[in-house]
Amino acid sequence: MTKLRKQRRKKVYRHNVNRKRLRNKTFSKGNIGCKEVKEAWDQDKSVQANLEDMGLSYDPNKTIDIPKRKKQVQEALGFKECTFEQEEEENVPKSTIPEKKYVAEVLEANAKAPREKRFRLPKSQVEWITYLLKKYGSDYKAMAKDSKNYYQETWKQLRQKVRTFRKIPAQYSKYLEETGAQPIESDKDDMSDDEI
Repeated sequence: MTKLRKQRRKKVYRHNVNRKRLRNKTFSKGNIGCKEVKEAWDQDKSVQANLEDMGLSYDPNKTIDIPKRKKQVQEALGFKECTFEQEEEENVPKSTIPEKKYVAEVLEANAKAPREKRFRLPKSQVEWITYLLKKYGSDYKAMAKDSKNYYQETWKQLRQKVRTFRKIPAQYSKYLEETGAQPIESDKDDMSDDEI
């Protein structure tokens, strides 16, 4: 056993460490981004116990069992090997209904809810496309030959950009209001048979 003097000599107070912050970091459960899970979280339980109470999966590999090829072949041949572990698994009752099942239901409903499309083209690209549409209409080959086509985009690339622009209602409707043009039903009418 070492002497008391040697033990005290090893201990050095670290001035650069904020001990309060270190303690909080050690004992914290972490930040939970999902509002529903955060409200239902119990600080006294482990992560696995909390997730099981909410009806969520802690380990997806255990939740969704991927069948092993060896077992499939054995079942197909009619050969079944029974072990002590399999007997235990059969005797264990399936998990009961989780206490906070509503959390999983809310998360599932949120996942199924339709999402608003937020895709927008950059302002410079919208100005470029509107310039081309005002000047050439739907003549994509003429657009490709325009002197302001600095990036030397082909007529097919320009056609794709115009199609993308037309699929964004917020930007395309603004263009239609400015020009007073009618929306075009399909791009196939724009191109002649030899260009397609």
